[in-house]
Amino acid sequence: MKLISTNGRSGNGHHGNGQPDDGNGTPRILVVVAHPDDETLGAGGTVAKFAQRGSEVWVLVICDGVTARHSEVDRQKECAKRACETLGVSNVVFCDMPDQRLDTLSLVDVITPIEKCVAELEPELVLTHFEEDVNQDHGVVFRATMVATRPSPGSSVQTVMCFETASSTEWAAPFPGNTFVPNVYVDIESTLRTKVDAMSVYADTHTGEVKPYPHPRSLEAIEVYAKRHGVAVGIEAAEPFMLVRGVI
Repeated sequence: MKLISTNGRSGNGHHGNGQPDDGNGTPRILVVVAHPDDETLGAGGTVAKFAQRGSEVWVLVICDGVTARHSEVDRQKECAKRACETLGVSNVVFCDMPDQRLDTLSLVDVITPIEKCVAELEPELVLTHFEEDVNQDHGVVFRATMVATRPSPGSSVQTVMCFETASSTEWAAPFPGNTFVPNVYVDIESTLRTKVDAMSVYADTHTGEVKPYPHPRSLEAIEVYAKRHGVAVGIEAAEPFMLVRGVI
C-alpha cells in the first residue's frame, strides 16, 4: 500500500537523522489514529507540548474518515493537515482505508503501514486508541498497533499508550474491561488553547466535525474534559492515557 505523506516521503525509507531521544524530554512520537481529528481529540495537547520542546511527531491516519457518510475526502485531509500544523506535527501520513469498514479488511493490511512508519521514524513513544472504544475502527487500529510495536529486540519503541477519544471512549458500555482507566496524565495547561485551536479547524470539513456544546466534540467540551482530568491529578488541565507498555 502506498502511503501519502505530507513531507514528501513515501513512508518506506529510513528515518533521516537516526538520532534517539536526546535525554531532554524530546522523544520521537508516532500517533496512530483511525480518522482525521482523532489525533487532536485524543492527544492534541500532548503532541503540541512535545513538539514545542523539539520532538519530531508524526501522525498516521489509517482511514479516510468520511466515505461512510460522504465523498469529500480531500477536504477532510486538508483540515487534518491544517490541524496538525497547528499542533506542530512534522509529518502526516494518510492511508485512505475505508471509513467504518476496517473490520472488513485483513488485519495485516492495517499493520503494514504502521510498521512502515515505525521503521522510518523509529519512534520511542507511540500513542493510539483504546481498544474498547465504541467506534469499531478504533479497536482495529489498536490491535494493529500492538502488533506493529511488539517489543522485539532492537525496537525503538519504548512506550505505548492509549488515549481517550471524545464521543467514543466514554460511550462504551460500562462493563468490566470496557472502561478507560487512565494511569498516566500529561499536563497540557500550556497547550490546551493550541488543542482547541487545532480542533476548531475541523469545523471546516464537509459536515463539520465540531459540534455544539454539550456534544463531546464541541470546543467547550474539550476544555471541560481537560480540566476534569486535570482535577483528578491536582493540575489545571490534563490529557489522560493508559500505559500499555513502558521501558524505564
